[in-house]
Amino acid sequence: MKVENIMTRNPVTIHPDSTLREAIEKMERSECHHLPVISAAGHLVGIITARDCRLALRLPDIVQKYWKDHATINHLTVSTVMSVAPIVVEPDTPVAEAARLMLANYVSSLPVMLGETLVGIVTISDVLVAFVKMNQATLNEKSSSE
Repeated sequence: MKVENIMTRNPVTIHPDSTLREAIEKMERSECHHLPVISAAGHLVGIITARDCRLALRLPDIVQKYWKDHATINHLTVSTVMSVAPIVVEPDTPVAEAARLMLANYVSSLPVMLGETLVGIVTISDVLVAFVKMNQATLNEKSSSE
C-alpha cells in the first residue's frame, strides 16, 4: 500500500505570518491537528501541530476554554512555533516506510510532496486506520477459507 492511498489530499495550510489564533481556529474548523506551512511563494517551509500550539501557549490542552482569551495568542506567529524543514514523503512511498520515518523521527505527520508541490499529508492516524483495515481484511479472508 502506498501513501497516496491513505493520505489526506489538498490539506488545509497556513502562512508563516499567521497568528497562533488563526492556526488553532483553522485546525478546529477543519478537524485536523497538523497544518503544513506554505510561504508566499508557495513553498513548504514548515509544519505546525496542535501540540506545538499547546506547548507554545503552555496550555494543558487545545480546547477553546483554555486558548480563547489567552494573552499571547494574537501575538505569536506560526513561524515562531512551527517545525522548519519537515520530513516529507512522495505519494508512491510505501506506507510502512512512512510509518518508519514517523517513528524514527518522533513526528505524527508527514507532508506529501510531488516534486515541489504539496499534494497531501499523512498522519499516524491514517497509518493506524490502514493497518486496521488490512488486518480486518486478512482476518476476513482467513475466516472465509476455513
